[in-house]
Amino acid sequence: MKNEVTLRQFRYFIAAATTGQFSTAAIAENVSQSAITNAVQSLERRLQLRLFDRLPHGVALTPEGQVFFHHARHVMDAVSDALNHATLKPQVMQGTIRLAATYTVLGYFLPDLLSRYKRSYPNVEIDLIDMDRPTLEVAVKEGTVDMGIGLVSNLKNRDDYRLHTLVRSRRRVWVGAGHPLADQPSVTLAEIARHPYIVLQIDDAEEAAMRHWPDGGKQLKIAMRTASIEALRGLVAYGFGVSILADLVYRPWSLEGKKIIALPIIDPIEPMDVGLLWSPAKEPLGITDTFRQFLIQACA
Repeated sequence: MKNEVTLRQFRYFIAAATTGQFSTAAIAENVSQSAITNAVQSLERRLQLRLFDRLPHGVALTPEGQVFFHHARHVMDAVSDALNHATLKPQVMQGTIRLAATYTVLGYFLPDLLSRYKRSYPNVEIDLIDMDRPTLEVAVKEGTVDMGIGLVSNLKNRDDYRLHTLVRSRRRVWVGAGHPLADQPSVTLAEIARHPYIVLQIDDAEEAAMRHWPDGGKQLKIAMRTASIEALRGLVAYGFGVSILADLVYRPWSLEGKKIIALPIIDPIEPMDVGLLWSPAKEPLGITDTFRQFLIQACA
């Protein structure tokens, strides 16, 4: 019994890894901070390795912790799917769903969910189409796709669609481990603006970034613009600049193995919302509605 691992420990560990702070994880799970700490320490003793680096502003997964995080997520996802879909008869469901998705959704959000869906509904085919936001909006409005999944926080005319937010991802500022801001527990927009800034140019990221500043970002010292998140990671990790991005796309390491730290921002920053989008004139039915409900339950 001494070495028994519980789903509760997995859940607390995932909360700590996702929030980057034991105190924030405790609030999210409605438990004491000591409960989070004890769960993580129990897992570390059981695995005989360190899952987190303890930092001045919180915690960050070690390379071993990152591997364990993915395994823990798969375990909890499998439990969730079993509880939510045990009473259904997936083998009798078949057909094709035409689904449009944007770059960020395809790269950082959807693959694992699609894999889980296919395990539960193996006879349903997903016709997945890569679209930018304006093209996706037109496709949904005209009914050439059954549903779209994109950054609904960037929608121009929200009243033209039915939507359901699946994930709300906070935005933090990314800095390299050796950056002057790296040792601070949190930063202000004014402090960020004093340093070279790297702008991401995919999925309306530049437009969203400029909205953080009252003057539309005119005060920023823009060092570079790039359409590659991995290039941005490398530039930040090597100290060429900072960037405000959502936790959904955060990874603590660049491709070169350099550390990246995500710091909380004191000023109000709007989150990045990922959501389902469909036409009011074409309410999802049948397998499309089942897919919608699966995503809503999986992301709840």
